[in-house]
Amino acid sequence: MQLKQMDMNLFLVLEAIYSQRNLTRAAEQLHITQPAVSNALARLRRTLDDPLFTRTPAGMQPTPLTERIMPSVRQALALLGGSLSEQRLFDPATEEKTLRLSMNDMAETLLLPRLLERLQKLAPDISVESYYVPRDQLVKELSANTLDFGLDIPLVSATHLHQQRLVNDRYLCMLRVDHPLADRARLTLDEYLQLEHIHVSSRRSGPGLVDIALNKLGRRRSIKLRVQHYRVAPLVVLRTDLALTVPASLADQYPARLFELPFQIPQMDWHLLWHKNQHEDPANKWLRGQLMDLFVP
Repeated sequence: MQLKQMDMNLFLVLEAIYSQRNLTRAAEQLHITQPAVSNALARLRRTLDDPLFTRTPAGMQPTPLTERIMPSVRQALALLGGSLSEQRLFDPATEEKTLRLSMNDMAETLLLPRLLERLQKLAPDISVESYYVPRDQLVKELSANTLDFGLDIPLVSATHLHQQRLVNDRYLCMLRVDHPLADRARLTLDEYLQLEHIHVSSRRSGPGLVDIALNKLGRRRSIKLRVQHYRVAPLVVLRTDLALTVPASLADQYPARLFELPFQIPQMDWHLLWHKNQHEDPANKWLRGQLMDLFVP
């Protein structure tokens, strides 16, 4: 088989099925019907003389041949997409686009007010959609171009993504200003552990960074409240005697008493994530430049 005999659109279908592991979702990604995806897969199977995917309860699983050729297919598609993107002019003042971001509620609180203020001035026709995509789905959505950027921790194994660190944030202990311990110059570890704490986690159970660090010291804190979002936790602190261990960038927004932690925990490391196939796209370039600029100290 020679390359000139191949319908290059078939490789788009191959990549979509590989990314989605599902014919229906691949069709949605490509904006075509599922029968069209099935017909394209049948043509690819005949051309390459390989099943390419096998149907399993977990979805369409790639064969060894598919795994072997996909890096080259994706590289070729990315190069082609980049070449086409370079031909398209981008004017933020007139561009009509929806910017799709994945981030948690704390990132929304820190980023969206400043981002929308900037877009209103520089790119008034760009709208924004923000929602949280679980980490195990993030690479897939970025690859499928159903998402432009993610704000999350570094994803070490995500070889198809570009990643740029935005902020490295330390944690502080937050108390209300008239808390019985608010007049201390600092908190000792014993005083910290005497407090009742708020734990923020999207999971129903399991320890966080604070608890893991304390466990290494053979200590344990008392958790009085477990909530999903950082945004609500400081409001509880301001009305109760509960303590909250919170990133400094969020803590600074509230009229509260802040203490350095009396033990060491890793800082919060946020990265901007985007797929390599969007790296040379003019709109993506401009938008990620704006996002990075918002986090410059």
